[in-house]
Amino acid sequence: MRFGVKIPLVLLIATASTITRAADFTLLDKKLQERTDAVLAMMGYSVVPDLTTSTLSISNTDTGNPQLTMSQLAGGFTISQDTPLYLEGGAAYSRYDPVFAVTNGTETLEVPLKWTSLMLTMGVGWDFPLTDKLKLRPIANFAYGHLESDLSLAGRFLDYQTGEDVNFLNGGKLDSIGYGGSMMLDYEDYLPEREIDVEWRYSYVRLDTYESTDDFVEGSSDAISTSLWTRWRAPTPWQVMKRPLRYVLEAAHSTFFGDQGELGFDQLSSLGVGVEFDSSAYNMIITRTRLVFRYRFGQDVEGTAVGLAVSF
Repeated sequence: MRFGVKIPLVLLIATASTITRAADFTLLDKKLQERTDAVLAMMGYSVVPDLTTSTLSISNTDTGNPQLTMSQLAGGFTISQDTPLYLEGGAAYSRYDPVFAVTNGTETLEVPLKWTSLMLTMGVGWDFPLTDKLKLRPIANFAYGHLESDLSLAGRFLDYQTGEDVNFLNGGKLDSIGYGGSMMLDYEDYLPEREIDVEWRYSYVRLDTYESTDDFVEGSSDAISTSLWTRWRAPTPWQVMKRPLRYVLEAAHSTFFGDQGELGFDQLSSLGVGVEFDSSAYNMIITRTRLVFRYRFGQDVEGTAVGLAVSF
């Protein structure tokens, strides 16, 4: 999939050395606003825990370089049956390579930059049992995002050729806050011979900028998604750490209805297979450890990942 075409560094250097200040280039403000909204949309993939986007790297087909990279560490749990308070949280890292346009009236150049973001999320919910295996779980979600733009040759080029101090592009910073909610149906059917988990979730989180290096850079994004996740676990004939070694099968699918779809895809699926080690025979805080290999695919997107998870 494509987000834009990068200008090779050699071409950028050559251009900067031949254009005089008499032909100053001007940053296209509309492009800056569009990219601000796009980076908020990208951060929207990480506002709630999602298996399909927990690790994701999308490359530009022309250059072979990653244009969008995301990694997420997240989890959730219910305190107990007597206290059905549900808590979740996560931290996500993203790398986004937007392309900006500058023009001198007769010529337009595309200049690549690199943005790095960190997203912290939390959710508080309550479990309402519908049956002995099915629970309804409303969740209030909150998020904080921080973005920084790399200080690079491209930023210096914009400063020199536009004759302006483009703070946001040249080492700029942006903070955003998110608020919204989710509704989840959680099905758990555990037997000694196998364990089944199914979760369906609808989420809506609004992201707004509240502080930026440049007052012009303000934006918002609506992160709206549904996800379906399933997992099957069953023991194998082999024992590890005095407990049966389990095999794990997973499947997940997410659909993005909000601004995330503007980045080029609105659906992602994941298929996984792995093993689970049971350490409950020992006096350890970790009772189970899962290692799962996952294949992810969507519109013009595919890739693989290895996931590590623990249970307490």
